[in-house]
Amino acid sequence: MAVLETIEIQTGPQPRSTIMILHGLGADGSDFAPVADELDLRVAGDIRFVFPHAPVMPVTINNGMRMRAWYDIVEFDPARAEDEAGLRRSRDAVEALLAREQQRGIAPERIVVGGFSQGAAIALLTGVRHSQRLAGIIALSGYLPLARATASERTQSNAHTPIFMGHGRQDTVVQIERGEVSCEALRALGYDVEWHEYPMAHSVNMEEIADLNTWLVKVLA
Repeated sequence: MAVLETIEIQTGPQPRSTIMILHGLGADGSDFAPVADELDLRVAGDIRFVFPHAPVMPVTINNGMRMRAWYDIVEFDPARAEDEAGLRRSRDAVEALLAREQQRGIAPERIVVGGFSQGAAIALLTGVRHSQRLAGIIALSGYLPLARATASERTQSNAHTPIFMGHGRQDTVVQIERGEVSCEALRALGYDVEWHEYPMAHSVNMEEIADLNTWLVKVLA
């Protein structure tokens, strides 16, 4: 499998940690690159931000239009018809990027994997199944995919890895109830999930970035 193209930003010459953020449907890695400038993580040392580009593929709910996507969405309730093959293919692609970070000298327990919307789903899918302990998992305006398989497929390595979940109360794309159900499902399995909700739609606001900054300092400093 070819390694995904990425945008990378380093806060200094000798990164000790990696924060990988996966974009949402139809966007690309540049969508969240500005977040790197909004975060103040100097206490954690030099950091490498990695923003991958999802593959271009047809998306069923958008009339088969080709766009960057981590998996296909067949109907507006993805839980009823999940693209399992696409989900697992993207998980493998993210695993390859995580392996590359380790090859570049970043210990797995110094890596945070996260995402927005579709990217959040892939971050959760990958994070709880990763074979080595990660620093943390971020899910912004997303949900837990393949939820029924989580209990049997998750690894003990990340059973206690902190998870940050943020969601907008006015989100009409991924309704907040889906995020809440995912949060409770993860907590029921023993995960340490920090839940935040905000007065916004399917987006990110500065209050969420500030909360995320505080959480990242806790898991990386």
